[in-house]
Amino acid sequence: MTAAELAPAASALTQAELAEQPAERFLGAHLAALRVAAVVLAHRTLSSHSGSRRAPSRPRDVWQVLAEVAPEYAEWAGFFAASALKRLAVQSGAVALVGTREADDLLRDVTIFYDQVARRLRAHAVPTGSAGEPSVVERGSTSRSAAS
Repeated sequence: MTAAELAPAASALTQAELAEQPAERFLGAHLAALRVAAVVLAHRTLSSHSGSRRAPSRPRDVWQVLAEVAPEYAEWAGFFAASALKRLAVQSGAVALVGTREADDLLRDVTIFYDQVARRLRAHAVPTGSAGEPSVVERGSTSRSAAS
């Protein structure tokens, strides 16, 4: 895993942090969470299904798949799944559903999720840096411990 794989999530987090409107911050944070989950799923499915062929299955929610494929993130999956309907409503124009506090709380929680994934990937990464350090970086401090 490299920092490049988490770059889209980091970019979405940065855009969410810079968003002036709570609805934009909420949507950006949710997008970042989805991108972090995509990195975890890509990493897990590549390592667990190498060489095997599976029959196509019906589409499933990313949060369901994350909880199954990476049970250590099941609590996060449930948390983000709980806000998925609100995300859809806000995307459809119901921007008044999200206040500043809720958007900021989600942004903080996504940053914690990002950092936990980055730490785990770094712990399992092959050193690639010039000083032999893994190239996965955390975005912020994690003062709250959740589903580590």
